[in-house]
Amino acid sequence: MSDLRASIVVIGDEILGGFVHDTNSHWLAGQLQTHGIPLDRVQTVPDTMAAIDEGLRMELGRSRPRLILTSGGIGSTPDDLTMEAVAATLGRGLVVNEEIDHRITLALEWTAGTGATVTADHERAMRRMARVPEGTYLLQGARGVAPGVAVDVDGGLADGGVTIVVLPGIPGELKRIYTDGIVPELLTGVGTPQHVVEMTHGYPESSLNPVFDRLVAEFPDVHLGSYPGKQCTIRLKGERGKVEAAGAVVRAYLDELDDDPGANELKTAWAARWTD
Repeated sequence: MSDLRASIVVIGDEILGGFVHDTNSHWLAGQLQTHGIPLDRVQTVPDTMAAIDEGLRMELGRSRPRLILTSGGIGSTPDDLTMEAVAATLGRGLVVNEEIDHRITLALEWTAGTGATVTADHERAMRRMARVPEGTYLLQGARGVAPGVAVDVDGGLADGGVTIVVLPGIPGELKRIYTDGIVPELLTGVGTPQHVVEMTHGYPESSLNPVFDRLVAEFPDVHLGSYPGKQCTIRLKGERGKVEAAGAVVRAYLDELDDDPGANELKTAWAARWTD
């Protein structure tokens, strides 16, 4: 399944409002990179049925096989609408997952055991978290009542379709479910990890344009990234042999710049600009 690609839909008004920093998509992107699964898009949408539906439909319309990861919106408050939205988008009903419901029972019993009053409204809100789209299966890793679940569309990843994974927004829970559930259940043997080479230099980014043009022409399968700064970073990704060859070309070019007095004056001037 080397052509598998991924999308992430982050759900939360608090992120769009600037109150919470989204670390989940950044972490997931790094994990997908490690597994060799290209990430096409990261969307952040509000806590509304319409917005979640729009985001999901956009990703469902992309190339397949595809893994769509959602983060957030599966708690017990009224704005936690992800499960309902996924079900509506897929045209499926909601059903009670017995395992999640059992975890909620234990949580309610623990709460009552502390001496707190568990009202009918409290229990009703908590029980909402056990409702999942029809056809959903529970993923391992969750320690609390916020589950990680997956639902296959058109046969799921195994048949060239789509698998939607609904994850909690709590970073610790999300990471455990990804590691203990998604990786062994969905990603084992999937993806082609890319070889990555990084190097840094002290020249303005534009000084490397001639060698970048050469890389594009001679190594079209190597992904080139250049990130300017006082120390500019060059990142090459792809098949090991091609990446190493491309890296050798860049290093040779940097050696030529280092031996050029004019280029060294430029490097000194560039460094001074960053200390003003």
